[in-house]
Amino acid sequence: MNNRLISVSLLAAAIHLLAGSPAWGSPGAHGPNDEHLDAPQTANVNGLMRLPEGSVNVPMLAQRRMGIRTQIVAASQAQATVELAGRVVMDPNAGGRVQAVHGGRVEAGPRGLPVAGQAVRQGEVLAYIRHHAEPYAQANQEAQLAELRSSRQLAAQRVERLQSLEGTVPRKEIEAARAELQSLSAREKSIGASLGAREALVAPVSGVIARTQAVAGQVADARELLFEIVDPSRLMVEATTADTALPARMAGASLREAPGARLQLVGAGGALRDGVMPVNFRLQTAGAGQALPLAVGQPVTLIAQLAERVEGFVLPAQAVVRNAANEQVVWIKSGAERYIPQPVSVRTLDAATVVVVQGLGADNRVVVEGAALLAQIR
Repeated sequence: MNNRLISVSLLAAAIHLLAGSPAWGSPGAHGPNDEHLDAPQTANVNGLMRLPEGSVNVPMLAQRRMGIRTQIVAASQAQATVELAGRVVMDPNAGGRVQAVHGGRVEAGPRGLPVAGQAVRQGEVLAYIRHHAEPYAQANQEAQLAELRSSRQLAAQRVERLQSLEGTVPRKEIEAARAELQSLSAREKSIGASLGAREALVAPVSGVIARTQAVAGQVADARELLFEIVDPSRLMVEATTADTALPARMAGASLREAPGARLQLVGAGGALRDGVMPVNFRLQTAGAGQALPLAVGQPVTLIAQLAERVEGFVLPAQAVVRNAANEQVVWIKSGAERYIPQPVSVRTLDAATVVVVQGLGADNRVVVEGAALLAQIR
């Protein structure tokens, strides 16, 4: 009896499992949402996903959300370029440094001590340096000042006596006494001023305080840098290259960090420095006096245009991304919803444009906007 009950229970459980499985539904069976239970179960290839061979499937709605834009490429010739490492430097004609000629204690100027970013005018007093002599030297100066003061008083009394006897005393004696009095007065004034002297630190050029190292009461040494002034609208870029013939082949240059800035070649140094040749460029903007988004000492990448031409496919720089293997790739549209990554070799033309010299063919439809989003699909 017990065996029969167990058999019936197992049979009921098996029927329940078969009835709940869609794979075993009878032909034409439908589920609660009108789905066909007898339809074969396949993977959803119409969703946003990366396929096993590396391509990605992007539905049309997702393409619109991601802002995917494509372009049919055609071979053309472009100006060859080379990338150089450089840094932003101060224009010596539009910047300057403020240093103390002699050591002393820092005192605030008429407007207080300037801070970084504050605009100053040429000739403006930024701070004072109060000089302090050594005790022995100061004692000697004070003794000399006292001696000169006494000598001046005696010379003044002598001049008064001689002037009262004018007509009986030769005129040359009166003039000599006056000259001696003037000399003693000038020496007394000079030494007296040196005891409490202070040096005025003035701005050599008009611009903005780029660096300040002065604090009220600070004891500054001689030739210590206290302020640095730059004009943000007049900067220079110093690039370096090991090819001494490269400057003669340059036809122009641009900056990757500031695409709107123009570079004017000033010249190359005639001697190597640490094994490389410095090449100087002057930064220019479209508007006069317009500040550049750069700072002195900032490392930059300079793209120099050469006189040679290179053949390839010109694309926006944002069309080239990197894959998981850190290779440069572009995405080619092979279907309405399918995109394939294609490894390429590129050369930079300017801050916003590159040329693909290997890896693309004519009439390929390349993604020019949204390539970075396609590379993130997993």
